[in-house]
Amino acid sequence: MTRPDGRQNDQLRPISFKPGIAPHATGSVLVSFGNTRVICAATIQEDVPRWMKYQKVGGGWLTAEYNMLPYSTHDRKQRDISAGRLDGRSSEIQRLIGRSLRAVVDLKALGPRTIWLDCDVLQADGGTRTASITGGCVAIAIALNQLIASGKIKSFPMKKLIAGISSGIYRDTPILDLNYPEDKDASVDFNIVMTEDLQFVELQGSGEEGTFSNEEMNAMLDLARKGIVEITELQKQAIKDADEMSLTDLEGLADCFKTT
Repeated sequence: MTRPDGRQNDQLRPISFKPGIAPHATGSVLVSFGNTRVICAATIQEDVPRWMKYQKVGGGWLTAEYNMLPYSTHDRKQRDISAGRLDGRSSEIQRLIGRSLRAVVDLKALGPRTIWLDCDVLQADGGTRTASITGGCVAIAIALNQLIASGKIKSFPMKKLIAGISSGIYRDTPILDLNYPEDKDASVDFNIVMTEDLQFVELQGSGEEGTFSNEEMNAMLDLARKGIVEITELQKQAIKDADEMSLTDLEGLADCFKTT
């Protein structure tokens, strides 16, 4: 079987992380999975939600917001504010992003502060939720390194890296990292979130008007594991590179919006 973009069945799309895309955030990256591009920006607020104060819950909090910009899809997507409410898909995705990243951050060690992670989709070509989790992890790690550098915390609160990837059954074949044409025509679609040591955080999978076997599910999970191993190595390098960059370097990255 030939995939629409010519990749092998177990091959990821080209992945990149460009740090400093939002200079006013504590940590940010532009993450690209092929033609899917998402700005992930982590901002740290020196406060916690009101419910934590009332319930006397110690430590900090992490929450996420997800938004697809109107021009991110082929047909203009109406802004949620125009409808007066967040659409169901965006609400479900941002809850997924938040709980996935809370699974790997020690909120007690974070102290009484909140990490706000904003994920804004610039271009959608499949896998925006998994790209948001993957890029969000890098943005938060960069932000936490800034907290350490400023002396606000002493130890790194992120226990493990985390990433997300899709796998599915396309034309009766298990494949990794579905783009939009594959996702649209797939008979099975899985979104898989795992830590760098290959522990599951979340599985979202369903047959699209069909069923799938145990063997097919295992094949999709095996593909996801392979993808997560490759992605977390790229995350580590991106975090290291960002940590080595000076503030002047970060502020000079306005050309990140340009395609090469």
